[in-house]
Amino acid sequence: MGNGSPGSGTVKWRLFRLFLPLAAGLAGWQGWAWWSWATRPVSPGEDPAHQTVQIQIPPGTSGQQIGEDLEAAGLIHSSLAWKIWSRWQAYQSPTGGFQSGTYALAANRSMTDIARTIWKGEVIQTSVTIPEGWNRRQMAAYFEQRGFFKASEFMAVTETIPRQKYPWLPEGIAHLEGFLFPDTYQLPAEQITAELVRNRLLDQFEAIALPLYQQSTTRFSLLDWVTLSSIVEKEAVIADERPTIAGVFANRLSQNIPLGADPTVEYGLGISQTPDKPLTWAQVGTPSPYNTYINQGLPPTPIASPGLASLKATLAPPATDYMFFVARYDGTHVFSRTLKQHEAAKQAIRQTLKR
Repeated sequence: MGNGSPGSGTVKWRLFRLFLPLAAGLAGWQGWAWWSWATRPVSPGEDPAHQTVQIQIPPGTSGQQIGEDLEAAGLIHSSLAWKIWSRWQAYQSPTGGFQSGTYALAANRSMTDIARTIWKGEVIQTSVTIPEGWNRRQMAAYFEQRGFFKASEFMAVTETIPRQKYPWLPEGIAHLEGFLFPDTYQLPAEQITAELVRNRLLDQFEAIALPLYQQSTTRFSLLDWVTLSSIVEKEAVIADERPTIAGVFANRLSQNIPLGADPTVEYGLGISQTPDKPLTWAQVGTPSPYNTYINQGLPPTPIASPGLASLKATLAPPATDYMFFVARYDGTHVFSRTLKQHEAAKQAIRQTLKR
C-alpha cells in the first residue's frame, strides 16, 4: 500500500477531530484569560500614584477615543477590550451611548464598571442648597457667588414662564417667585445653566408640592395657596408657631381684614428690617401692591419660596381665635385675640428692646 491509502487518511482525520476541540478549548481559555485580565481593576501596585482621576469627555468623543484615553490614564488595561464591550453594549442598547462630561474614576473599579458609569452619564455632581424662604434675588446672588452664571441670567429665566413644559403654572404670572422649590440639589458640575436650575426647582415643586394641592379640598387657587404659604414662611421662625400663624391669616382673610404682614412690605420695597432697624411708619404707609397694611387680601404674587411645612400649614389652617401676632425678635411671637391685647403686646416688646 502507498502513503495515500484510505487507512492512513482515516487515522489523520481521527487525529484532526481529536485535536480540533482541544485547539478550540485552548483558544477559548486564552481568550477568557485575556478578557479577565483586560477587564479586571487596575491594582494599586501597577500605578501607586493612581487613586482617583478626573476624566473629561468632550461632546462627540468616539467610544474608541474614550477607551484610548482611559488606557493612557491607567484606568483600564486594554482599549481593545473597551472597544469590544462598547460594540456589544451598542448592540444591546442601540439608543444609548457614552455621555460627555467630567467623571471621577477610580483605578480599583473594573473596566465594565467604568464603562457603565460613562454610558449612564454619572458625571461629577455639585451640591446646591436653596433654603426655605429665599426669594429669586437671593437665589440669583447665590448662584453668581458660586460661579455658575450671572445673577441677571437667573432673574431673566425666572421671568420666562415655561407653561408648555409646566402647564400647571398659573396663568398671567410675571415671574416664578414661590414656585422654585427650596431643597438640596445635585447638579452636573459642568452643565449648570440658569435654565437647568430653574427647571430642576420647578420639577421638585411639581413632584412634592403640586400633588398636595391637587389632593386637597382647599378653597385657595394654586397661586393664592403658594402666596399665602410664602408669607407664613417669612413670618414663622419657630416650627410650632407655623400652624397658628397660618390660622391667624386665614381668619383675617375670611373677615376682609388686611393681613398686616411686614414681610410683604419688605418685599415690595426691596428691604429687610432688623431688630435695630424695624420698618418705619413711612415705609409701612408707602403704597405698593405688596403692602398688606394698606391693601386687603393677598399680594399679587408669592414673596419667597415656601417650604413643605408652610405649604401644609396653609393648606389646612387650624381653627384659632387669634387675630393678631407680633414678633418678639427672638424667633417667637405674641398672639392676641383683640386689637387692645395686640397693642399692649407691641408696647411691651418695645420696652423690652429699649433695655
